[in-house]
Amino acid sequence: MVVLELHIKPTFAHTIPHNISIYFFSSLQMDPNACSMQHSHCVEMTMEVHQVVPPPHKSTLHKLKARLKETFFPDDPLRQFKGQPLKRKLVLGAQYLFPILEWGPKYSFKLFKSDLVSGLTIASLAIPQGISYAKLANLPPIVGLYSSFVPPLVYAVLGSSRDLAVGPVSIASLVMGSMLRQEVSPTADPVLFLQLAFTSTFFAGLFQASLGILRLGFIIDFLSKAILIGFMAGAAIIVSLQQLKSLLGITHFTNQMGLIPVMTSVRMDFTYLYYLKFYFCGFSAVVMANDTDGDVLSSATTISQTRYLSQPSIKKPKLFWVSAGAPLLSVIISTLLVFAAKAQNHGISVIGKLQQGINPPSWNMLRFHGTHLGLIMKTGLITGILSLTEGIAVGRTFAALKNYKVDGNKEMMAIGFMNMVGSSTSCYVTTGAFSRSAVNNNAGAKTAVSNVVMSVTVMVTLLFLMPLFQYTPNVVLGAIIVTAVIGLIDLPAAYNIWKIDKFDFLVMLVAFMGVLFISVQGGLGLAVGLSTFKILMQITRPKTVMLGKIPGTDIYRNLHQYKEAVRIPGFLILSIEAPINFANITYLNERTLRWIEEEENIKEQLNLRFLILEMSAVSAIDTSGISLFKELKATLEKKGVELVLVNPLAEVIEKLKKVDEASDFIQADNLFLTVGEAIASLSSAMKSQSSTL
Repeated sequence: MVVLELHIKPTFAHTIPHNISIYFFSSLQMDPNACSMQHSHCVEMTMEVHQVVPPPHKSTLHKLKARLKETFFPDDPLRQFKGQPLKRKLVLGAQYLFPILEWGPKYSFKLFKSDLVSGLTIASLAIPQGISYAKLANLPPIVGLYSSFVPPLVYAVLGSSRDLAVGPVSIASLVMGSMLRQEVSPTADPVLFLQLAFTSTFFAGLFQASLGILRLGFIIDFLSKAILIGFMAGAAIIVSLQQLKSLLGITHFTNQMGLIPVMTSVRMDFTYLYYLKFYFCGFSAVVMANDTDGDVLSSATTISQTRYLSQPSIKKPKLFWVSAGAPLLSVIISTLLVFAAKAQNHGISVIGKLQQGINPPSWNMLRFHGTHLGLIMKTGLITGILSLTEGIAVGRTFAALKNYKVDGNKEMMAIGFMNMVGSSTSCYVTTGAFSRSAVNNNAGAKTAVSNVVMSVTVMVTLLFLMPLFQYTPNVVLGAIIVTAVIGLIDLPAAYNIWKIDKFDFLVMLVAFMGVLFISVQGGLGLAVGLSTFKILMQITRPKTVMLGKIPGTDIYRNLHQYKEAVRIPGFLILSIEAPINFANITYLNERTLRWIEEEENIKEQLNLRFLILEMSAVSAIDTSGISLFKELKATLEKKGVELVLVNPLAEVIEKLKKVDEASDFIQADNLFLTVGEAIASLSSAMKSQSSTL
């Protein structure tokens, strides 16, 4: 007894009717004579085959315009100007360039009360962190406060995020200090070092603003989540180890950033530890026990950001003042203790006298010539990318939490211009820090005015309160840095990467180990290189799979993924899952011929008659890809095998039609919309030929 299953598909538009006989056999062997010998076991029906049509004709200029628009303007920022009068267009343009003009007219005293509280709160965190991060960059501590005064004012005018709190960050500070120190000593030539730092900041801002203006923000996407997690963990360890000089009182500390030189310095000077400094370190750690928010450097890395959002101060927003005020409280108490005990006379290193007054101009210190220009540009490029990645990731995180939109390109321009202005006002690289932004959000910030309040608070500090920091011990600043960066080590995210993708885990390890044992920029470069190699491998070695039919359906799927799928005798069905171009045609040709050879070696199969290429995933093809089909067709004809293409997309079929003007390359009988239609039509043709013979 033969059980027949009949599946009838509805007819869609743009179809060309063909009288095709479909035969269902009682065995899997597609013997054309079977129907004539056992005609009672056959059911014949008429089926319509859909035609593969090229897309509507478009001029080269029109296609180029569409391609450029999708590449550089995927969000179509000009759509708001369509249909608007000239006056309204001018207003919208001004609001686009200066977002403060959009929300400023609607600002109210109620909003100001919330921004005032949040601004004062983040100022209490920004002041000690600014001093600490400046020391991390080997810059005078006062520069850290300068960098918390002018840049927030610029961002309040140009930025689109309501929650981003601007200032120095640990990773950018570490990278800038370590890179510039390779050629210039901050102690032997502090003026030149400061000049290089300001000029690097200018180039960082120029690069960031250029990315926004030219709509090239996708470049920062090369810093993948795996790279950032490994890089942040390695940098956090290096930053923490660098603070051993302050925490342990080591007098002869290395200038290198690697793990081995640092540990060597610790081993050599371990016998000269000052136990009093342990006291201050422990004191600071206890006071700051709840200050677990660190700067986050992550390109839309949702796992790492969520981890920070789960910290105690964010789980309980009412306790935001604990993490925000702990660093300043530890600075105040430790400064009072040092002053009362005259501890600076007993081996305790203190900051010393700081210059009073607001930022002096520094445009005369920018150096655009000389032997260090290459180092300056390289430092600006790397710190610019890192700080930009962090700022945009933080802004988008809080925008998603509060259900508003942050324009990435506008943020690039805002951060870029902010750093360019900062470089002329004695500031170094700044961006939006996650720790301050998290506190800003929990303190109830409503607009960017919280940055203005923070900036004014820092200005008051610079004008009137600087003498109070003279006796602040360096050990407390080291503890603040360690407490801030230790949260960058994200073990749950690393474990999650291990579970999902082993190659990404390898990239993460390369970034981590490279930062520890080579250098900060060396580890980052190795990880980016390895990720780029992965992309090149995916391009040059595209995935090809063999398809089989799932019984009882008209669906064809990967034979290795769906074990119930079966081969169709006489047919080799391959799916190419990547664009076809000059970089992969050799591999595709060799791999396809190997598929054919393996298929011909299967003894129980009928002679191979058709090679069907399912091309739904081939989104693009170049002239080299077209030549691949020509060569493949010529090779198959010698073997008595026909080449059949299924569902070529618009660009592919358009180029195939242009090449095949004589219709001797790809004929209509060898183009189908689905694999099922191709099998049905070709099987019917085989049966008709057999009947004729």
